[in-house]
Amino acid sequence: MARKPQLSDVAELAGVSVATVDRVLNRRGGVKPEREAAVLVAARRLKVDRNLSHRYAKLLRIAVLIQSPINPFHEALRDAFANASRACADLNLQFLIHHISPGDARGIAKAVNEASRRHDGLIVSSPADARIAAALREASRKLPVVTLATDLPDSGRAAYVGPDDRQAGRVAGDLMGRFLGPSGGDVAMIAGLLSVVGQRAREMGFREVLAEHYPRCRLAAVYESGESAATAGLLALQARNEYRELRGLYHSTAGAPEIVAALESAPGPRTVAIVTHELTAERRALLARRAIDAVIDQRPDCEAHAATEVMARLLGRLDGEARDVVTPVQIFTPENI
Repeated sequence: MARKPQLSDVAELAGVSVATVDRVLNRRGGVKPEREAAVLVAARRLKVDRNLSHRYAKLLRIAVLIQSPINPFHEALRDAFANASRACADLNLQFLIHHISPGDARGIAKAVNEASRRHDGLIVSSPADARIAAALREASRKLPVVTLATDLPDSGRAAYVGPDDRQAGRVAGDLMGRFLGPSGGDVAMIAGLLSVVGQRAREMGFREVLAEHYPRCRLAAVYESGESAATAGLLALQARNEYRELRGLYHSTAGAPEIVAALESAPGPRTVAIVTHELTAERRALLARRAIDAVIDQRPDCEAHAATEVMARLLGRLDGEARDVVTPVQIFTPENI
């Protein structure tokens, strides 16, 4: 009885990798047209079932270092990586979540060192700090490192997956300028930690676009909440008290419900336009009742999917070059949620 053709037979005949054959026959996309055509020709010649798949024998473990799910964005990342692990089952890749505290640089560096000893790859979303960068540079000598959501360009990482945060900040500034109109007014920003490269880039982009196009809008203050939702609420009240003509609030971290509650508790009508990031369930509800004005979402599901594909390429489980991936952002208002 003739042996049933295997993926490796198709790969040899087509002159491509097994990973490429797997992507074509299982319709995963991401293959150049000429390679896809070669695979399909080879598969037809060998009479291969298009549902044929390949299972890698060795399990590879990837550590994913992100914040606690107390932060809604990182909660969404956690769930997205759980889905990605299931999607990558045929590649025999396992993505293991490890929670880090963004204010504990020493602890993050230690977590990087420990993870690099027990895993085959590392995906990390972390503030910028010399100790963390040094730990990642050391880890990158032994295994592939991908930075996620916020970049650490001096870390020795192999690739970055996430948005262009400076551009996202410019989008926020443009929205704010349009909301406030020709009269402009004072605007405050509440960031989590400006040591996070992405949040610092958002501030820069926000500040730039106000100066360029909305000179009557003044960024009066930038506060750091330390990623504490409760602190974000207190800072919103502080901004309202310090700047009696406050007309806009740009929020780029945890604590949207706390900010809304704080401003609604203040006497008089709410006249502050609020632009924030990440369309979590709670922010969707705030948009629905028009308690906030716009959300710029960087789609954590898209980021996690892209990061898993980049890591799979770095580990040789998918064909193609592993490159930086700039993920898109979407704007949501009460009318399109």
